[in-house]
Amino acid sequence: MSAVRSKICGITRMEDALAAVEAGADAIGFVFYAKSPRAVSVQQARAIIKALPPFVTTVGLFVNASRCELGEILDAVPLDLLQFHGDETAEECEGWHRPYIKALRVKAGDDIAAAVDAYPSASGVLLDTYVEGVPGGTGEAFDWSLIPQGLSKPLILAGGLTPENVAGAVARVKPYAVDVSGGVEASKGIKDHAKIRAFIYAVKGI
Repeated sequence: MSAVRSKICGITRMEDALAAVEAGADAIGFVFYAKSPRAVSVQQARAIIKALPPFVTTVGLFVNASRCELGEILDAVPLDLLQFHGDETAEECEGWHRPYIKALRVKAGDDIAAAVDAYPSASGVLLDTYVEGVPGGTGEAFDWSLIPQGLSKPLILAGGLTPENVAGAVARVKPYAVDVSGGVEASKGIKDHAKIRAFIYAVKGI
């Protein structure tokens, strides 16, 4: 099986980004959603990205952002990949001259395969926990048995992952990548560097 990739999301501080990279993170996520306790400013994100070494994917997370807002952020911040966490259609995710992934919030009864197929231009899909009124970052896991086999896109698993449960999640779900935010935090928006290391080492089986 190929190596599972790790994304550390909700980065707000330079030292947390550098700790994640040092531990072996493949991607760093920035939340451009004002209602999130992990939201970053354009200035914060620019400064952090400027300090990153090569071969680290920078990801911008958006929730139902207006075209104007999204355009302004993309003009100012050199993001590699876009992550859409709201009710965006495939058409709304396209046209930004960058690859994107679409987050889908999973609950019992969903036709996950059909939801994935609705985004044929996506580079991958991120499956997160459905909590009413909360677009993500809930810290709660969903029932992984709901994930069907043979999805048409690379699967990124999120929702309630921690250093303690991620190895089991990888073994069971066999995702392309895993995405964590709250599970490696000391407090919202502030990462615990020991937890980051433990998480990534668990993913890599170190």
